[in-house]
Amino acid sequence: MMLQDQSQRTIVVGTAGHIDHGKTVLVRALTGIDTDRLPEEKRRGITVDLGFARCELESSSGGRLWLDIIDVPGHRQFVRNMLAGAGGIDAVMLVISAAEGVMPQTEEHLAICGLLGVRRGLVVLTKADLVSEQQLGVVCEEVRFALRMSFLKDAVITPVSVKSGFGMAALRTALRRVAQEAPVRGCAGLPRLPLDRAFVMKGFGTVVTGTLQSGILKAGQTLAIEPGGKQVRVRGIQRHGHNCQEARAGSRAALNLSGIEVGEVRRGDTLVMPSTLRSVDTLDAEIALLPGAPDLVHRSRVRLHGFSSETIATVSMYGYHPVAAGCSRIVRLKLANSIVLVPGDRFVLRRLSPAQTIGGGRVIDASPLPRTPKKKASEWLEQIKNASETEQLQLRVDRREQAGIGLRELAQEAGWTVDAIQAAIQTMTKRGSMQLLSQKLLIGSTALHHAAEQLLKTLPTAAANRATAGVRINELRSHSQLAPEVFSAVMATLAQQKRIELRGEPGGELVYLPGPKLEAPDPNAARIAALAKLYQRAGLNPPLFSEALRELRFTEKDARAFVTVLLRDKTLIKVAVDDIFMCGEAIEALEKTVRGLKGQSLDVGRLKQITGLSRKYAIPLLEYLDRQRITRRVGNSRIVL
Repeated sequence: MMLQDQSQRTIVVGTAGHIDHGKTVLVRALTGIDTDRLPEEKRRGITVDLGFARCELESSSGGRLWLDIIDVPGHRQFVRNMLAGAGGIDAVMLVISAAEGVMPQTEEHLAICGLLGVRRGLVVLTKADLVSEQQLGVVCEEVRFALRMSFLKDAVITPVSVKSGFGMAALRTALRRVAQEAPVRGCAGLPRLPLDRAFVMKGFGTVVTGTLQSGILKAGQTLAIEPGGKQVRVRGIQRHGHNCQEARAGSRAALNLSGIEVGEVRRGDTLVMPSTLRSVDTLDAEIALLPGAPDLVHRSRVRLHGFSSETIATVSMYGYHPVAAGCSRIVRLKLANSIVLVPGDRFVLRRLSPAQTIGGGRVIDASPLPRTPKKKASEWLEQIKNASETEQLQLRVDRREQAGIGLRELAQEAGWTVDAIQAAIQTMTKRGSMQLLSQKLLIGSTALHHAAEQLLKTLPTAAANRATAGVRINELRSHSQLAPEVFSAVMATLAQQKRIELRGEPGGELVYLPGPKLEAPDPNAARIAALAKLYQRAGLNPPLFSEALRELRFTEKDARAFVTVLLRDKTLIKVAVDDIFMCGEAIEALEKTVRGLKGQSLDVGRLKQITGLSRKYAIPLLEYLDRQRITRRVGNSRIVL
């Protein structure tokens, strides 16, 4: 797992607090940057939207500490903008006026930070010059009492006066301590950058900004914007106002994008690597309501805020019982608009009307399996909610049962890179709790055992009505409905344990149950395999049936019996009534190619071009594709369905 360079760290600090308690003035004193950039903010003298600044400090070891500061609005009308900046911050700077003390938005902002999982920060008492030393001491005691049940109960409280400079040196020291104590973010997570701003810069084009929640982004990369998946290219990256080649998890970054207009990007979109993370509209989560919040009942509608995104969510209770104030519960959330979230992400819930923060939660599963009974899903969620990271991976593999799950799909589901997944599962594969098949499919060992037992049970059934107790391996594979990798692993295990026997040439083996009643091999197995090989070599250009008889020196009676066997296990496919047989694998490959032309026109000429065949076989193949409903005839041509 790659970590940030300890000699040059970056953390994201968010301000919080009531309106007019001096957040923006304090940030300007620390950084020299006025975060009120909008004309409305200048005119009204209040912060309306998010503002951004940066501050450089020297660490105790002599390295550099960069503070990316997000200044949020304090007015209750702009809490939604505050939420867009609070997601993913490393620490909070709670700003309280010494002249006014704790106010309603102080309490709401503090609750929001707690719901979002923020666990570090400090308290700044601004406007200390407006009160006496005795009053300042009283306010400090009142603030400490108000914070007694919060994550800031032991935080440093620093009185300051921006006007006189009093306390500013102590504040920088406190900020340095908080920054150094913040945990270093690793790079095991898939890259994702929730966007909080998009604008046009003259000479550059579209520029977007956000806090990189996980992974690494590099200049020159191709990324995708979710929802939608539109691909863009990163022309350049800026951090701390300077051009750089990459941005790492936990830092704010500005990206210059090509391939998209600024009107196509909005706050709440997320930049990801193509074909990795995708936006979701259904998730399972553990939610908790704040004390004093109204009860949340089944089918309630709330507003969900996650990072810079917000959407309406419908709450479904697994047990249908309401969630009471101060309580927690696992629920399913159906989102009106899809957003990018992964397990472990935090979010805030607010009432629609009147607008009020009522609680928040943590994503447990952003990829719920469809058609899973509620009881089974609920039991699995209870297991995984407090499991360790590696235990969560095991549970995600186990719930896929005999289907297994691909490495990439598991990475997407967990929000990790494939490399991180491979490193994490090494211990589990070594101890045998899961297996990696063909270097791409993971399956739980219990599920693999059940698959083997079920296959053994189906073997006598599949062998029924046969002259021999053996079953062709291709037919058994089709009958089992297991993934190819799982089937191969099961067969190898059963053969190694001597619970089955395989006879015949590779690809055409017969599978037998062992024991005293095991019958002799089919005396015609070699001749059937020879016929299969003849057609397999020919692919889509098979010999005439009469030619095959002459070449193999078969009687017509024997050959037709052999063809029946090969048709039954789909080694051969009958394409036309006049004894035109073709290799099943070649037909399957052709079907896949044609399906890839969905919506396009296909005629004899184009099929000849694709396959290199003459009209002799192109016309029967088109008619076969019509019968399989892969194509539909329209005049002298076909439309690929």
